[in-house]
Amino acid sequence: MKKLLLVITILSFCLPKTIKASPAGLPGTAVLSATVLDKKNSIPLAGASISIPDLKLTAIADSAGSFTFTKLPVGTFLIEIKFEGYKTLAQTVTLKTQPIKVTFYLEPSVEQINEVVVTGTSKASQIKRSPVPIVSINKEYLITNLNTNAIDAIAKVPGVRALTTGPNVSKPFIRGLGYNRILTLYDGSRQEGQQWGDEHGIEVDQYSIERVEVIKGPASLSYGSDALAGVVNLIPTPMAPEGKFVGNATIDYQSNNKMIGGSVLLSSTKNGFEWLVRASHKQATNYQNKIDGRVFGTAFNETDANASIGLHKKWGYSHLDFSMYDDLQEIPDGSRDSATWKFTRRITEIDTVRQIVSDADLNSYKIETLHQHVQHYRLFSGNNFVFNNGSRLLLNLGFQRSIRREYSHPETPYQKVPGLYLQLNTYTYDLKYFLKDVDDWNITTGINGMYQTNTVTNGTEFVIPSYHQFDAGPFITVKKTFNKLDIAGGLRYDIRSFRNSELYTKPDPVSGFDKPVYGVDTLGGDKPFSAYSQTFSGFSGSIGATYNFTEKFSVKVNVSRGFRAPNISEISANGVHPGTNFYQIGNSSFQPEFSLQEDIGFLYSSSKITVELNLFNNFINNYIYNQKLLGVNGQDSVIAGSGVPQVFKFQSSRANLYGGEFRLDLHPLKQIHFENSISLVNALNKGIQGKAVADTEKYLPFIPPIHGISEIRLDWDTKKIKHGFVKIQAEYYATQDKVFTAYGTETRTPGYTLFNAGVGGTLVNKKDQHVLSVYLMANNIFNVYYWDHLSRLKYFTSYPTDSREHGIYNMGRNVSLKIIVPFNFAR
Repeated sequence: MKKLLLVITILSFCLPKTIKASPAGLPGTAVLSATVLDKKNSIPLAGASISIPDLKLTAIADSAGSFTFTKLPVGTFLIEIKFEGYKTLAQTVTLKTQPIKVTFYLEPSVEQINEVVVTGTSKASQIKRSPVPIVSINKEYLITNLNTNAIDAIAKVPGVRALTTGPNVSKPFIRGLGYNRILTLYDGSRQEGQQWGDEHGIEVDQYSIERVEVIKGPASLSYGSDALAGVVNLIPTPMAPEGKFVGNATIDYQSNNKMIGGSVLLSSTKNGFEWLVRASHKQATNYQNKIDGRVFGTAFNETDANASIGLHKKWGYSHLDFSMYDDLQEIPDGSRDSATWKFTRRITEIDTVRQIVSDADLNSYKIETLHQHVQHYRLFSGNNFVFNNGSRLLLNLGFQRSIRREYSHPETPYQKVPGLYLQLNTYTYDLKYFLKDVDDWNITTGINGMYQTNTVTNGTEFVIPSYHQFDAGPFITVKKTFNKLDIAGGLRYDIRSFRNSELYTKPDPVSGFDKPVYGVDTLGGDKPFSAYSQTFSGFSGSIGATYNFTEKFSVKVNVSRGFRAPNISEISANGVHPGTNFYQIGNSSFQPEFSLQEDIGFLYSSSKITVELNLFNNFINNYIYNQKLLGVNGQDSVIAGSGVPQVFKFQSSRANLYGGEFRLDLHPLKQIHFENSISLVNALNKGIQGKAVADTEKYLPFIPPIHGISEIRLDWDTKKIKHGFVKIQAEYYATQDKVFTAYGTETRTPGYTLFNAGVGGTLVNKKDQHVLSVYLMANNIFNVYYWDHLSRLKYFTSYPTDSREHGIYNMGRNVSLKIIVPFNFAR
């Protein structure tokens, strides 16, 4: 605590002195007028998109290529200009009280290397000028690649994979690490929803995502614990440009699980006041492959809604955002009839007899009695105040409520009684002060964190105890530009105060299910959880540099230290998790994880070729992983009374992960793109110092195999069709035989190759306005049956003594039709 107070004192000393230097407080009004032209022939680029990321402002160039921002705050800001078929331009502009006129010239290009990002940086920055290993995924990529949820949409990005439990449950993995080591953000605000669990995904509407930014490496400096291995920032659709009233409707169908989805968006901005509303829904029956047929327990029914209002003035902006996520998700267990090999459903509590699932039920959209109901509500206030000395103050406050109910009782009258019932409330805060830029020095100080409570006592099954925790992390970041050289770094100190409650249980005299008891009723009761409190703390930081030798060639290096406190499941778990069908045991002696990662990256990009190589080496102390336990007879362990044969317990060790990503894109003609990438992660279990590591334990569990993608795409434009494309893609996954085989924790996964294809474009009218966009895409067009190494369904089987291969295969052929209809209302 003394260290935390010392850092806060240092930061608070810097903050007031800078603010007091500007007694007038708020800035004057600036006006920016500009024109966007083709650099070669000075033709106006009508429809070009112009944005000021740090102010969350967007404009669209008119028929003359012109636009105007009014009522802007005075200061220095990065302007980003984009237009289809041209290289993105990022240019810093200093706004003053006198109106400014600028002409921006764009160069034709098929490759985007100048994207501006806002994740993990002190302020909006170009990727090529940031030493942090980061990638930006735009809307075009998300639309033109078939995906089943928001995380699946980025799972083909080099270095990124997803842990899955069917098509609607995906958790991000970056360079071999996932769970609470990856922090998911929604529009820059941390997403909190029991992410320690396996069997549910990220609670975000996939149709609301405009682009994604991914940090591939420790980002604890900016975000604290849970960002030890990286960050996924899901950035939603921005508000309408000033003076516009726009919207769109999306219709989505996927053949494999008969998924039907749709979304409607409306947004308007006038005189700085803006609003946006979106409603989405998707539902699907069970997915299928040619070996398992339809996989019972993978249907879902999801409804989402988002609403935002905001105000932009000369002092900055203020936004208020609300989102709702409501998902009914079935729970697979992999059980089959031993004679027919058909899937079965549980129909009694004692589970001695199972019912074979009919074909009609496998094809039905009706959600089964045994399912999980995941709800997530978010209220978020984002505020950016600009002072007349050029400094800024960012204040973000949020509240999230995550409710998870897993219904595991098949008999009446208890079918509506949840087994697992988790209620998580999270209050987040983020305060940043951006000092005025002086001689290209960017300095930011701040503090962020959260207060969290989790109540688990309203169900009948208890895998974790109720708890509360408080996080605080003061930090400082610095960036300096020396012409072609950019140097950036920072320091942070995190503290997490954690306390979980004890719990006594007794069987309910009527239902027979366990229920919490208190006071004198605890006598003779079971005590699955004891009271526990701990404070975790540690320093994190980074230092790195980028050097742009030429406009085409750059090199970046970065060294970063990450911090992560153990999560509730790793510390305190002690029970059967209905969604995973195994008994989980935690370990209260764990210490925080600390990582040290070195990165080096090389990028060469021209009009004909792009070559990129990124290498990393990551060493983690106190690395926590899940290990299967065996009984004294060498068979699976069994906890008396648990009813499940598999028992897992968290262990800790030292870990070393290293590898990289290579990308080669060829553009022999403007219309032809041949894009290739390959990703590699090696993950070694270094064990406890002074103790030898057995051969069966020398690799870390659940590490993705070598993964490569090759795609050839032809783009075209006609008078009536814009942004047309046709593409063929091959995905290659090597055999993963570097596995943690000890105690049967995981098994080798054979390699495989999938072929995908797509065609699409946008129909325009005589005024060149978008009328309709249509995309027809197919994944796994040859219907290959395969196991993804990070698919949990690979291990779902109830007959370990049967001679047949076990586990459920991934999705077979899937064809998607997506239609997007834009709206542009006259004002």
